[in-house]
Amino acid sequence: APAAASEDSGGRLSTLRMLVKLDPGQAPQANPFYSKVIVGIEDACRRKGINLLFASLPVDENNHPLQTPPHLTNGNTDGLLLVGIFVNEALLDLLGQYTAPVVLVDGYAAREEYDAVLSDNFRAAYRAIEYLLEQGHRHIGLIGGDEHCYPSLCDRRNGYLRALKEHGINHTYTANFNISRTKGFEETAALLQKNPQITALFCMNDEIASTPIRAAQSMGRRVPDDLSVIGYDDTYIATNTHPALTTLHVDTVAMGRAAVELLELRRQNPDSARMTLLIHPYLVERDSVRPNPSPQENAKP
Repeated sequence: APAAASEDSGGRLSTLRMLVKLDPGQAPQANPFYSKVIVGIEDACRRKGINLLFASLPVDENNHPLQTPPHLTNGNTDGLLLVGIFVNEALLDLLGQYTAPVVLVDGYAAREEYDAVLSDNFRAAYRAIEYLLEQGHRHIGLIGGDEHCYPSLCDRRNGYLRALKEHGINHTYTANFNISRTKGFEETAALLQKNPQITALFCMNDEIASTPIRAAQSMGRRVPDDLSVIGYDDTYIATNTHPALTTLHVDTVAMGRAAVELLELRRQNPDSARMTLLIHPYLVERDSVRPNPSPQENAKP
């Protein structure tokens, strides 16, 4: 049962535990995406007077936990935030013994049992491709991920495929790789070498986008004069690439704040329907996309 202090608080949160994915070789605070999510969570807890307990959980390249987190059943917290973690069956079994509310933040589960705060990855990717099509591009490549990648990346992949299909574009170009294992320099170079007709690339995130820019430049292709590139997340990396990166801005701080609000709402209304809150990214135009001057001439592979 939750701690006695919490039972007297009228459903308000007193102490939260935040469990953040730990990638090999990188602390969560150093990740350009999750560091801002953590800032949002900390800010909301500070404003509400909530004690926040922080821990990290090692994950594999697909964000599946490599071990089970300790101390989840000792009843000393009012709720749990799982950040960037895929809740597999083993973790689901453990969480079944945890009596307080759980909210996933950019997290997914093998069974849809928990409230979640997510980026609207599908629609944002769709919009990115639509934007490139509006700029006259018809041969658009996808950089990063595969059919079995993390759900957020799969949603971006599906947004890419759907946008092209619904706009009558039948040819797709993909450089498939796990973005936790490699940043895709060789894969991008091979894709461009095989398909020189490609005039634009949509990349799974900003860090991945910076690599195709270098790969294209190594082949003598100028960005954006010869190749347009668009990223995702709008981290600090986007303004430090050359040229500065056009990308989808995700309000990661808002994701963190919203997760605390959703956890509080669940604690006050334990029997309400499961909820998913979507943060809607928006396009930030910088210098890495240029209109294709001859879209009709370049309409067929």
